[in-house]
Amino acid sequence: MKQILIITDGCSNVGVSPVMAAAQALQEGITVNVAGVIDYGTIGELGSTEIQEIAKAGGGFSQIVGTKQLAQTMQMMTRKTVVQTIQQAVNRELTHILGEGGARHIGELPPAKRAQVVEVMDELAETSALEIALLIDASASMKPKLPAVEDSIRDLLLSLQSRSGPSRISVFHFPGGRMGEDAVMDIGWTSELSQVKSIFGRLRMKGATPTGPAILQVIDYYRYVTLGEQKDMEESYGKGEGMLGDYVV
Repeated sequence: MKQILIITDGCSNVGVSPVMAAAQALQEGITVNVAGVIDYGTIGELGSTEIQEIAKAGGGFSQIVGTKQLAQTMQMMTRKTVVQTIQQAVNRELTHILGEGGARHIGELPPAKRAQVVEVMDELAETSALEIALLIDASASMKPKLPAVEDSIRDLLLSLQSRSGPSRISVFHFPGGRMGEDAVMDIGWTSELSQVKSIFGRLRMKGATPTGPAILQVIDYYRYVTLGEQKDMEESYGKGEGMLGDYVV
């Protein structure tokens, strides 16, 4: 399962619409979640609207939170996206197996069957392969919120480490350090989640907010995996477990 998890205060102001970019991500099987850490007033209201629209277009969840709730929110959205993706796949299978005259979603199953399906879904949520591309807004307005972002990412990593299934993460921030650079990859795909902690000292909060172009750059990263990277990914996940086939959505 593929996710982009954006941490931002909204108000994109450079390049393509982030809503259009999120819609493109969804078309390619990547869910977009947005954790919004916004300010009060008119700018905050505009940021909230954009955050909600990005997540809606990307088939994911959004939540507007204060800095103290950011860590819990990121874990919750990641979990909900996994469960939602599995439920959608189960509902499609029900329609295919039972036909138009049978149950088309879990709620229509008899209680005993429903309990069995839910149990399987819970197990899949813990064991399915999960890829999360973190996309961190490093624009000037986010500078006061960096400590909260750091804490929330650490908590998210602990949550991923507690899963029984394989998890991989990559980290990007936007804007980049050079003029016209929309986003920078800080860490490529890794299952060594402890590596992510090393990025915090390198983040410099400045510049505009090219959220849309940054999303497109992450989509490209998902899309263009070299053969060597694919081989490494298969070895990391375990070829015999089927994690790159049946359960990657």
